[in-house]
Amino acid sequence: QVQLVESGGGLVQPGGSLRLSCTASGSIFSNNAMGWSRQAPGKQRELVAGISRGDSTYYSDSVKGRFTISRDNAKNTVYLQMNSLKPEDTAVYYCNAGVNVANLVYRGQGTQVTVTS
Repeated sequence: QVQLVESGGGLVQPGGSLRLSCTASGSIFSNNAMGWSRQAPGKQRELVAGISRGDSTYYSDSVKGRFTISRDNAKNTVYLQMNSLKPEDTAVYYCNAGVNVANLVYRGQGTQVTVTS
């Protein structure tokens, strides 16, 4: 059974930082690419960052230079470090897994990130 459990969301002021974590079941983590997507109210879900099994990374233009994705294979955990947060980053953030970054078919339950003053 696939299990992806996110944590680390919350309320932050513009310009602030948050780090999201996602712990995955062992078989999923070691054999797959991982990623983070987000969905704001009334908007389509957007893949914001991905990391391959070989640690190649992908970022959407909207977060490039501000967000960093990383993975700790020993802990079966993927992180999303979010800096210089903007109100438009407000969304539910989901952890994703799949055979590659273009096919992240598994999804966690999501964690809310709210950026507001």
